[in-house]
Amino acid sequence: MSARWPAHAPPRCRTGARPRILVVDDDEGIRRLNASILEESGYEVATAEDGAVAWAVLGVECYDLLITDHNMPKLSGIELLNQLHAAHKLLPAILVSGAIPYSELRHHPWLRISAVLLKPYTIADLLGTVALVLRARDAVRKPRFRGAVAQP
Repeated sequence: MSARWPAHAPPRCRTGARPRILVVDDDEGIRRLNASILEESGYEVATAEDGAVAWAVLGVECYDLLITDHNMPKLSGIELLNQLHAAHKLLPAILVSGAIPYSELRHHPWLRISAVLLKPYTIADLLGTVALVLRARDAVRKPRFRGAVAQP
């Protein structure tokens, strides 16, 4: 599958106080539950029912975090992350899976997976992992000054 973005306008990035999260899962119940928990915790959440839909959404919208199931029809979580990498899109990602797909990760060592969330997980696991990944992302974005700042 080609890693090119869909042929429409570049992604729209909104700036706001609430981090934007895209939740991707082919299980409607899990997708809705995760979205509800995250929304109640103050995040702005969008959902996609599989990797192919998520790829299309990522072509038109910007997010602060991607939470993707691994085992999905059409486009798996690893395949979605591989396409993001090929398109040079840096997006923190949490891979959700019943088992860590070690063999696939060995074939794609360049993938930037911020965290893996193993099923079954608790609400505390979900919220803690999201907070940890977003804090790490924010720490990378903040400029760091060492020593004295030159005065004019």
